[in-house]
Amino acid sequence: MTALLDVRDLRTHFKTDDGIVKAVDGVNFAVESGQTVGIVGESGCGKSVTCLTIMGLNEARNTESSGEVLFNGENILDASPGKLRRLRGSEIAMIFQDPMTSLNPVHSIGRQLVETVQLHEDMSKKAARGRAVEALKEVGIPRAETRINDYPHQFSGGMRQRVMIAMAMINDPKLLIADEPTTALDVTTQAQILALMKKLQDEHGTAIVMITHDLGVVAETAHDVVVMYAAKVIEHGSVDSIFKNPHHPYTWGLLGSLPRLHADVERLTQIPGQPPSLLRPPKGCRFNPRCPYVMNICKQKLPELMPVPGEIDHEQACFLDEETKAREIARLKEIVMAETA
Repeated sequence: MTALLDVRDLRTHFKTDDGIVKAVDGVNFAVESGQTVGIVGESGCGKSVTCLTIMGLNEARNTESSGEVLFNGENILDASPGKLRRLRGSEIAMIFQDPMTSLNPVHSIGRQLVETVQLHEDMSKKAARGRAVEALKEVGIPRAETRINDYPHQFSGGMRQRVMIAMAMINDPKLLIADEPTTALDVTTQAQILALMKKLQDEHGTAIVMITHDLGVVAETAHDVVVMYAAKVIEHGSVDSIFKNPHHPYTWGLLGSLPRLHADVERLTQIPGQPPSLLRPPKGCRFNPRCPYVMNICKQKLPELMPVPGEIDHEQACFLDEETKAREIARLKEIVMAETA
């Protein structure tokens, strides 16, 4: 099946007074209709910039982007501003992390939803309002006919996020990009929002790119996982292969830091150090200053994404030998089994 979105060698560099920030440096991934790709990594690794580049939302004055962003087979990276405006909200939609910075505080929810419809479709205000009410009902907003007249500050955090999902889905887009959609929500509301997105995906066949630092969210929602570190993809595979057979030390660190139901909170592990500056990334593997398995070659040469032996569509960028990796994967599995026994 041809991918709905195919990102090839995407690079996004920002010009600053201090130099060039290579925020995205050779990213590749694809997502098919009805599938979810999770992009994970620490803050500043390039997850959000990748998706802002896809949407054409970076500031043009100081941004240089290259590579290909194929949407329905057409490269939209170099599309005109007018074409991108037509695509955004109709074919491609985005849910941002904080709805209070995305919703206009001085306009009612109804007005904002109606404008979203009328911007892309020749529809009367009355018909657009009817669609807006149905969209609010679809995302579980009670008394939608009344609440459509309310303003963003009159909604709770979880309800505002539901409004953002309604706004993103109101024109039935083919691709939905969700940037940390559950970060500021309590765990119960998080579960409701994720279940809602899965329900809408099943009903509409929408492809989803989910940006998150939460591997629990990825395990629950994603089909494929892209692990990013310092603007590069360091591991990429199906959700089963990433969780059952992770091959990169950074991925081991992410999985090892997950809290478990029966584990002592004080025993949570962490990845030492801090992510590197994207102005001056370290020579060789960008994870080498923090990696407990670092070798001389790691400090000299940048590893390329290579297929994991015996697995389909699982790639990793690490110089460690397979014997060492197998031993560490087995150790990680033992820890998980011991903590969940």
